[in-house]
Amino acid sequence: MPKSARGKSRSSDGGDLPQLTRRERQIMDALYRLRRASAAQIWEALPDRPTYTAIRTHLSLLEEKGQIKHEKAGAKYIYSPVVPREEMGQRAIEGVLKTFFDGSVDLVIRALFKRKDARLSREEIERLEKLIDEARKEGR
Repeated sequence: MPKSARGKSRSSDGGDLPQLTRRERQIMDALYRLRRASAAQIWEALPDRPTYTAIRTHLSLLEEKGQIKHEKAGAKYIYSPVVPREEMGQRAIEGVLKTFFDGSVDLVIRALFKRKDARLSREEIERLEKLIDEARKEGR
C-alpha cells in the first residue's frame, strides 16, 4: 500500500488506515477507556510508562495522524479520540482481512477458532448462529 500521508497508508477502497506504533495503540486504548483525559491521566493509565515527555510527543503524533483532538482546559490540554472505538476496530479488521486473509471472512473465522483459548459459551454460539442466519437472509 503506498503511503498517502505521514503515518497512513492508502487502502484499496481509498480510505486512510492509521499506522499506529505499539505505544500509540496503548495510548489510544487508554484514551478510549478514559474517554477524555489530560496527558498526565493518560500517562498514569499506561503499562511500562515511558517518560512524560515521550507521552506528549506521542499525543502530538496521534493528533497529526488525525486519531485524537484536544481542547484547552486552563493550562492543560484534554485529549479525546476522533474516531469511535468500534469504527476504529472495524478499520483495523478490514486491514487485517485484506492484508493477511485475502479478504476472506472464512479464513479469518477459521484462524480465530484455531486459537487455543477459542472456547465459546452456548450464548456466544447462539449469537454467531444468528449473525450467520442474518447474513444468509441478506445474501452475504
